[in-house]
Amino acid sequence: MVKRKNLIDWILQNRVVSHLIFWGLVFISLPILAALNEGSVEKTVNASLSFLPAQLLASYFLVYYQVPKLLFKKKYLKFGFSFLISTYVFLVISKLSNMYLTKFFIPKYYEEESFIEILADPFHLAVVHFPSVYVFVFLMLMTKIVKDRFEERHQLEVLQKEKANTELKFLKAQINPHFLFNTLNNLYSLTLEESSEKASEVVLKLSDMLDYMLYQCKDPEVPLKNEITFIQDYIGLESLRYGNKLTLDFTYQLHDPNVMIAPLILISFVENAFKHGASNTLNDSVIKIELTTNQDQLCFKVFNTLPMDKTDTTENESNSGIGFSNSKRQLELNYKSNYTLKSTQTDKDFQVVLTINLQ
Repeated sequence: MVKRKNLIDWILQNRVVSHLIFWGLVFISLPILAALNEGSVEKTVNASLSFLPAQLLASYFLVYYQVPKLLFKKKYLKFGFSFLISTYVFLVISKLSNMYLTKFFIPKYYEEESFIEILADPFHLAVVHFPSVYVFVFLMLMTKIVKDRFEERHQLEVLQKEKANTELKFLKAQINPHFLFNTLNNLYSLTLEESSEKASEVVLKLSDMLDYMLYQCKDPEVPLKNEITFIQDYIGLESLRYGNKLTLDFTYQLHDPNVMIAPLILISFVENAFKHGASNTLNDSVIKIELTTNQDQLCFKVFNTLPMDKTDTTENESNSGIGFSNSKRQLELNYKSNYTLKSTQTDKDFQVVLTINLQ
């Protein structure tokens, strides 16, 4: 069972404590009501004590045997017969305990009856003792049903949250090798060109990126400034590969650089622009990235030109692939209905606009 932190949840989870509190409230409620109604507190306390054994026996027999073992299993005939017989037995116990406790605590109210007389007077048992005993029995039953539903709902929420966290970890695990694969391709290209200085720069940036992904993205949220640094490292790495072939512009305007955001949400859209824009273009290509925030919202825009000879296939490619699909799924898991993601495409370019509500 999942452990909880607040006091109410701890009480509900601890069966012994919750039952002690319930019966404690039952025991003290009747004297309080008697005092408010100017009744005899002494007599009411005695009645509370005398009804308590029958209330306890009837409650636990109904709640933990008759309802789950008979009623919920659709053994209606057995349940009805069992309920009638057990009710009669518990009302007799209630009458006996009331009689003997009255004799012990307040003898002036004691009226002796034989066991046969008690058994032979079911009408008195039903009118006087049934309400006193079974009002609290049914109250406990209702409390148990509500508590069970609360537990089921809580467990379902926990399972859904754990499933979402597991899925997020899986998606992030997919992102890491995806970046690594692309970066190693870049490094391989540079080594073929015998550009050792650029190759060492790629290794340094790759090291920084892997450090961020492996060790700094474990929390559900990270400062936005860290994501920006990561994007800048990725852009710098890709710029080494494309050189003058690529015109790139990355601008950002933040109301607070420490605003928190889910990690690795933005980078896949940037990677997508390189993958379906610059890498497929033999001539000059353009990528523009704009990030702005205010108190309420984050807006992230990524624009890239498309290769002229692949306009028929790029539409499907730009909106698919591991990076783009992972980003959409992570947005759903992290932000649910608190984001919008729109993409537009022409024959010459593709743009994606992401807005996230920060409140």
